[in-house]
Amino acid sequence: MKRLFLISFFLIFILSGCSNNNFSNNSNSDVSKISTKINNITNNNITSAENNMEEEIANFTTKIYSKDKNRQNNISITCSKLNKTIVNPGEIFSFCNTVGKATTAEGYKKADIFDKNGNKIKGIGGGNCQISTTLYNAVLKLNKLDVIERHKHSNYVPYIQKGKDAAVAYGSIDFKFKNNYDYSIKIYAESSPSNVIIKINKI
Repeated sequence: MKRLFLISFFLIFILSGCSNNNFSNNSNSDVSKISTKINNITNNNITSAENNMEEEIANFTTKIYSKDKNRQNNISITCSKLNKTIVNPGEIFSFCNTVGKATTAEGYKKADIFDKNGNKIKGIGGGNCQISTTLYNAVLKLNKLDVIERHKHSNYVPYIQKGKDAAVAYGSIDFKFKNNYDYSIKIYAESSPSNVIIKINKI
C-alpha cells in the first residue's frame, strides 16, 4: 500500500504542472508509463485478493451451433440467472428452482425444443437445456458433487456427446446435485454467440 501511495503521489505531482522541479520536462510518454505501472499494481492487488477468496475447481464449455436469435436470447437470460449462484455444504442445487420458469414476462422467446416423442417444436425458453447440460458436465468433474436427478433428451442434441446431456423442463424434469464438500461453491455462467461456459469455484 505504501508503494502504491508513493507512486500515486508521484504521478499527481507530475501532472500538477509544477515548473520548479526536474520533472517538468518529462514527455507525455513517461507520464503514460508511470500511469500504466500504477494501474498494473492496482489490478494485480485486486486479482490477488480475488484469487485468495476463490479457487476455480472445474469448468466446461459447449459450442452453440444454432444462431437463432431467440435461442441466443434465452441462453443469455438463463446464464444471467444462474451466474454467481452459491451452493453451500450439504445443500441440494435445483436448476429449475434457481433459474425459474421460462415466461415471456421474463423476456424468454420461442425457440426449438424436443417434445417427449423427440419431435422438434417451438417452446418458450428453448435453449435452456444447453446451460443445464454444460453445468452437468462441469459437475461431473467433481467427485463430491453428487448428481441426484438428471434426464436425457428425447432426441440427439449437437452440443454434447450422446449420453452426457441434461434436459430440464420447469415443473416436470430437473437437474439436481448435492454439495458434499465441506465448503461452499459458486457457479459462474457465461455465454457468447458461439459458446456456453460454466465455471465452478471453491469459496
